[in-house]
Amino acid sequence: MTGLAAGWASGLPVFEAESAPGGICSSYYIRPGDSARLSRTPRDEEAYRFEIGGGHWIFGGDPAVLRLIRRLAPAKEYERRSSVYFPGQNLYVPYPLQNHLRCFDRELRSKALVEILTAPKPRFKTMAEWLKQSFGPTLTGAFFGPFHELYTAGLWKTIAPQDPYKSPIDAGLVIRGASDSTPAIGYNTTFLYPRAGLNALAQGLAHGCDIHYGKRVTRINTTKKTVQFEDGTSVIYQSLISTLPLNRMLEMTRLQLDEPPDPFTSVLVLNVGGVRGERCPPDHWLYMPASRAGFHRVGFYSNVDASFLPRSARTRRNRVSIYVERAYPGGQRPSPEGIQDYSDATVCELQDWGFLKDVEALDPTWIDVAYTWSWPGSKWRAAALKALEKHDIQMVGRYARWTFQGIADSIRDGLYVGSASRVNA
Repeated sequence: MTGLAAGWASGLPVFEAESAPGGICSSYYIRPGDSARLSRTPRDEEAYRFEIGGGHWIFGGDPAVLRLIRRLAPAKEYERRSSVYFPGQNLYVPYPLQNHLRCFDRELRSKALVEILTAPKPRFKTMAEWLKQSFGPTLTGAFFGPFHELYTAGLWKTIAPQDPYKSPIDAGLVIRGASDSTPAIGYNTTFLYPRAGLNALAQGLAHGCDIHYGKRVTRINTTKKTVQFEDGTSVIYQSLISTLPLNRMLEMTRLQLDEPPDPFTSVLVLNVGGVRGERCPPDHWLYMPASRAGFHRVGFYSNVDASFLPRSARTRRNRVSIYVERAYPGGQRPSPEGIQDYSDATVCELQDWGFLKDVEALDPTWIDVAYTWSWPGSKWRAAALKALEKHDIQMVGRYARWTFQGIADSIRDGLYVGSASRVNA
């Protein structure tokens, strides 16, 4: 989305590796009983809608950017419904769980409340230390620890803290939530989603771009200022705007840094469509502190909107469209047999929980650079960005700048950089 916005604002040529725009923020369709991915909904609309990278909902954002999004792709607004699910107890605790301690038994509730309210002034280097000092050992042991073990693929004990705004602490709400309901808080209490799917937004931006598809970059020569593509062609550049992951850009340019690279995690997204289980929850997504198959999040596309279902199932709601996320150490992709075994185990677990009955569509996608992290005190990111800028390569977007942000902010950054490039052209 960042690259499309930059191309849209600048008028400069865009080189896209795939045959369609949008990257991991792309929708696709699979008919029940089939495995073929369709780039557009079939005419009869009898297909499940999935997304390449799992549920990507548009939260926050500059008002001007949101107006542009709505103009390019008319969107609906939704109020977040998400919970932490403890499968061993069949317990759902609304997110963020520290504001809903009333859902736990008296002993855990009392311990957690005291630990949060009497927490010492935080002094930490790692994510594990930050979580324990912020939420106390009780909640860390019950949820934050095991969830982040899955979410970071084991990195949480050694990486720096990141994105505290995702789970804010408000002492007044913690106290109130120990005995009463509390209002929704956080960065994504409401979100937008295009009525016709994320593809509509990507295609809306793409219509204003000069895009060259099927141009996968293999090498960037910073001395000769050339970009080489997998198809054997190349182009000369004066300056580049890149949305490629920062680590991949360093590999392609062969620039050497003295700083050790920051880590990342990969994610296997499993999209599942089928008969809705009798105990399928109404949530938009669930955070998991434990699962036999190793996944950390389960999302329900069709709980957000019925348009994710085949047309014949939208009124009866007897079907469900699901995405499941499992993290892996960066780049450690399982074998095809391993992916199949994991997919089978995940379906079995969802069926055991009553979320799903018969499966009608099953499709995995590997996201190589999915979540980016940093080591405590790391200077790698700053050094990498500086080294690339010296060679007239400007990194922009979530993965290029090695930071978390949503679709709206990614589009904003692309517009800013693209507009500046047009002025300077």
